[in-house]
Amino acid sequence: MNKQELLRELGHPGAQTLLSGSMARLAYNGHDGFPRVIPVGFHWTGERIVVSTAPTSPKARALSSRPHVAVTIDTGSTPEEAKALLVRGLATLETVDGVTDEYLAAARRSMSGPQLAEFERNVQSTYQQMARISIEPLWARFYDFGAGRLPAFLADLVSDG
Repeated sequence: MNKQELLRELGHPGAQTLLSGSMARLAYNGHDGFPRVIPVGFHWTGERIVVSTAPTSPKARALSSRPHVAVTIDTGSTPEEAKALLVRGLATLETVDGVTDEYLAAARRSMSGPQLAEFERNVQSTYQQMARISIEPLWARFYDFGAGRLPAFLADLVSDG
Protein backbone atom coordinates (compact mmCIF):
# COMPACT_ATOMS: atom_id res chain seq x y z
CA MET A 1 0.00 0.00 0.00
CA ASN A 2 1.46 3.36 -0.96
CA LYS A 3 1.50 6.35 1.40
CA GLN A 4 -1.37 8.13 -0.38
CA GLU A 5 -3.65 5.07 -0.12
CA LEU A 6 -2.70 4.67 3.54
CA LEU A 7 -3.49 8.31 4.33
CA ARG A 8 -6.82 8.03 2.49
CA GLU A 9 -7.87 5.01 4.56
CA LEU A 10 -6.73 6.48 7.88
CA GLY A 11 -8.25 9.86 7.01
CA HIS A 12 -11.71 8.53 6.22
CA PRO A 13 -14.20 10.13 8.65
CA GLY A 14 -15.32 6.70 9.86
CA ALA A 15 -11.73 5.63 10.48
CA GLN A 16 -11.09 8.88 12.34
CA THR A 17 -14.09 8.17 14.58
CA LEU A 18 -12.71 4.74 15.43
CA LEU A 19 -9.22 6.18 16.02
CA SER A 20 -10.72 8.61 18.53
CA GLY A 21 -11.79 5.66 20.68
CA SER A 22 -9.83 4.08 23.47
CA MET A 23 -9.98 0.30 22.95
CA ALA A 24 -8.52 -1.89 20.21
CA ARG A 25 -7.31 -5.43 19.65
CA LEU A 26 -3.58 -5.92 19.16
CA ALA A 27 -2.28 -9.01 17.36
CA TYR A 28 1.35 -10.07 17.62
CA ASN A 29 3.44 -13.23 17.62
CA GLY A 30 4.49 -14.60 20.99
CA HIS A 31 7.90 -16.08 21.72
CA ASP A 32 6.46 -19.56 21.18
CA GLY A 33 5.53 -18.61 17.60
CA PHE A 34 1.79 -18.64 18.24
CA PRO A 35 -0.26 -15.53 17.46
CA ARG A 36 -1.87 -13.55 20.24
CA VAL A 37 -4.80 -11.12 20.08
CA ILE A 38 -5.37 -8.99 23.16
CA PRO A 39 -7.57 -6.02 24.03
CA VAL A 40 -5.54 -2.87 24.66
CA GLY A 41 -6.10 0.76 25.40
CA PHE A 42 -4.54 3.02 22.78
CA HIS A 43 -3.95 6.61 21.78
CA TRP A 44 -3.84 7.84 18.16
CA THR A 45 -1.27 10.61 17.71
CA GLY A 46 -2.37 11.44 14.18
CA GLU A 47 0.48 9.35 12.80
CA ARG A 48 0.92 6.39 15.14
CA ILE A 49 -1.08 4.14 17.41
CA VAL A 50 0.48 4.15 20.87
CA VAL A 51 -0.08 1.40 23.42
CA SER A 52 1.46 1.66 26.89
CA THR A 53 2.24 -1.23 29.21
CA ALA A 54 4.64 -2.52 31.83
CA PRO A 55 8.12 -3.15 30.39
CA THR A 56 7.89 -6.71 31.74
CA SER A 57 4.62 -7.53 29.98
CA PRO A 58 4.55 -10.48 27.57
CA LYS A 59 3.65 -8.19 24.64
CA ALA A 60 6.59 -5.86 25.31
CA ARG A 61 9.00 -8.79 25.49
CA ALA A 62 7.61 -10.38 22.31
CA LEU A 63 7.48 -7.14 20.30
CA SER A 64 11.11 -6.37 21.06
CA SER A 65 12.10 -9.29 18.82
CA ARG A 66 9.03 -9.58 16.55
CA PRO A 67 7.76 -6.07 15.77
CA HIS A 68 5.16 -6.93 13.11
CA VAL A 69 1.65 -6.29 14.45
CA ALA A 70 -1.96 -5.94 13.42
CA VAL A 71 -4.55 -3.75 15.14
CA THR A 72 -8.32 -3.88 14.82
CA ILE A 73 -10.64 -1.17 16.07
CA ASP A 74 -14.31 -1.94 15.54
CA THR A 75 -17.80 -1.04 16.61
CA GLY A 76 -21.39 -2.07 15.99
CA SER A 77 -23.41 -5.01 17.18
CA THR A 78 -25.39 -5.62 13.99
CA PRO A 79 -24.26 -5.94 10.37
CA GLU A 80 -25.88 -2.59 9.54
CA GLU A 81 -23.90 -0.85 12.31
CA ALA A 82 -20.60 -2.71 11.88
CA LYS A 83 -17.52 -0.62 11.18
CA ALA A 84 -13.91 -1.76 11.40
CA LEU A 85 -10.47 -0.30 10.92
CA LEU A 86 -7.75 -2.83 10.24
CA VAL A 87 -4.11 -1.75 10.50
CA ARG A 88 -0.86 -3.60 9.92
CA GLY A 89 2.42 -2.07 10.96
CA LEU A 90 5.69 -2.12 12.82
CA ALA A 91 6.03 -1.54 16.55
CA THR A 92 8.93 0.22 18.20
CA LEU A 93 9.41 0.16 21.95
CA GLU A 94 10.76 2.78 24.29
CA THR A 95 10.94 2.49 28.07
CA VAL A 96 10.05 5.75 29.78
CA ASP A 97 10.18 6.77 33.43
CA GLY A 98 6.77 7.13 35.01
CA VAL A 99 3.56 6.96 33.00
CA THR A 100 3.44 7.75 29.28
CA ASP A 101 1.56 10.87 28.21
CA GLU A 102 -0.42 8.76 25.73
CA TYR A 103 -1.67 6.42 28.47
CA LEU A 104 -3.07 9.38 30.41
CA ALA A 105 -4.47 10.98 27.24
CA ALA A 106 -6.37 7.77 26.44
CA ALA A 107 -7.82 7.70 29.98
CA ARG A 108 -8.95 11.32 29.65
CA ARG A 109 -11.14 10.39 26.69
CA SER A 110 -13.23 8.00 28.78
CA MET A 111 -13.03 9.48 32.31
CA SER A 112 -13.29 12.84 34.00
CA GLY A 113 -13.50 14.52 37.39
CA PRO A 114 -12.82 12.53 40.56
CA GLN A 115 -12.75 9.21 38.67
CA LEU A 116 -9.94 10.46 36.41
CA ALA A 117 -8.01 11.97 39.33
CA GLU A 118 -8.17 8.68 41.25
CA PHE A 119 -7.16 6.71 38.16
CA GLU A 120 -4.15 8.98 37.57
CA ARG A 121 -3.06 8.70 41.24
CA ASN A 122 -3.31 4.90 41.09
CA VAL A 123 -1.42 4.68 37.81
CA GLN A 124 1.34 7.04 38.98
CA SER A 125 1.85 4.94 42.12
CA THR A 126 1.83 1.64 40.19
CA TYR A 127 4.22 2.32 37.32
CA GLN A 128 7.79 3.43 37.92
CA GLN A 129 8.35 2.86 34.21
CA MET A 130 6.23 2.08 31.17
CA ALA A 131 6.94 0.64 27.75
CA ARG A 132 5.69 2.97 25.03
CA ILE A 133 4.72 0.78 22.04
CA SER A 134 4.50 3.04 19.00
CA ILE A 135 2.92 1.41 15.96
CA GLU A 136 3.68 2.85 12.53
CA PRO A 137 0.83 1.96 10.16
CA LEU A 138 2.06 0.45 6.88
CA TRP A 139 -1.33 -0.77 5.65
CA ALA A 140 -4.88 0.12 6.66
CA ARG A 141 -8.41 -0.56 5.52
CA PHE A 142 -11.65 0.95 6.80
CA TYR A 143 -14.88 -1.01 6.36
CA ASP A 144 -18.42 0.26 6.91
CA PHE A 145 -20.59 -2.78 6.33
CA GLY A 146 -23.90 -0.93 6.66
CA ALA A 147 -22.85 1.63 4.03
CA GLY A 148 -21.57 -1.02 1.62
CA ARG A 149 -17.84 -0.29 2.15
CA LEU A 150 -16.92 -3.97 2.15
CA PRO A 151 -13.85 -6.14 1.68
CA ALA A 152 -13.30 -6.69 -2.05
CA PHE A 153 -14.08 -10.42 -1.94
CA LEU A 154 -17.37 -9.74 -0.17
CA ALA A 155 -18.31 -6.90 -2.52
CA ASP A 156 -17.69 -9.29 -5.42
CA LEU A 157 -19.95 -11.92 -3.87
CA VAL A 158 -22.72 -9.39 -3.30
CA SER A 159 -22.52 -8.01 -6.85
CA ASP A 160 -22.48 -11.54 -8.35
CA GLY A 161 -25.54 -12.55 -6.30
